Amino acid sequence: MAERAVVTGGAGFIGSHVVDSLVRDGFEVLVVDDMSAGDATRLAPEAQLAKVDITDDAALTAAFDAFRPQAVFHLAAQASVTASVTDPGRDCIVNVLGTLNVVEAAREHGAPLVFTSTGGAIYGEDVPLPTAEDQVALPLSPYGASKLAAESYVRSWSAAHGIPNAVMRLANIYGPRQTPHGEAGVVAIFSYRLWAGERCTLFGHGSPTRDYVHVLDVVAALRAASGKNGIFNVGTGVETDVATLYARLADAAGSTAEPSLADLREGELRRSCLDASHARSELGWTPGIAVADGLASTYEAMVGGFRTAA
Repeated sequence: MAERAVVTGGAGFIGSHVVDSLVRDGFEVLVVDDMSAGDATRLAPEAQLAKVDITDDAALTAAFDAFRPQAVFHLAAQASVTASVTDPGRDCIVNVLGTLNVVEAAREHGAPLVFTSTGGAIYGEDVPLPTAEDQVALPLSPYGASKLAAESYVRSWSAAHGIPNAVMRLANIYGPRQTPHGEAGVVAIFSYRLWAGERCTLFGHGSPTRDYVHVLDVVAALRAASGKNGIFNVGTGVETDVATLYARLADAAGSTAEPSLADLREGELRRSCLDASHARSELGWTPGIAVADGLASTYEAMVGGFRTAA
């Protein structure tokens, strides 16, 4: 009989790639997603979909009880830093209470859980770079604070009930299926605007740095962490500033357009880069896609999607 895995937020950007990986390996997969940002067209046809909000404890428990998972990948979240500043209460409800509901539902079935947290937003500003997991967390935004609180539930439930749960602190993820609309990843936004001939805006005047890691590398890390305990950074250890990121995408687009410059937005970091050596030693994971290669292939994949949508 095939193993059964639940993926919360599985109709989203990262989650749908996790679902693909599990289906390829023969898992039965239940996607739990409220579809507020999910897209059913991303889902592998073999996956089941339960339209459930993780803050609805009764509906979530019912979905888990019917499916009886043996592994859980928890990706559902309120993931916008600026939205967390505007409405910290909603951010807390989804990311903290929602996570508590998920870890409790997983516990009822003895299922190990992999939780996707955040890298830079957890550690805060003015920390050693690349930043390791033992750095004291000083989040600047409500989003970072809610993820840190959620991590505590994931880890304390593991310790109390003897179930191996893993916390994955992700760097800035990019790749195919990322939406360019709303406050999405900057790679998706720049790709869409370059394709559409619209001007891009470089917040922080192009100087902020991030650690950009390809979604397929992230999926490999999440899969490797299932059944393991601990906190693991998932990143490349390489800083790339926004101006360089834009230049590489503009090259892929064959564009010479000059971007607009603007001040950094509230709650955003000036620099971020993760030390993933712990994941390498404990999970056997290393990123395999270099930023330059990943950006070029991502732009081409996204353009195909933009053309189809148009």
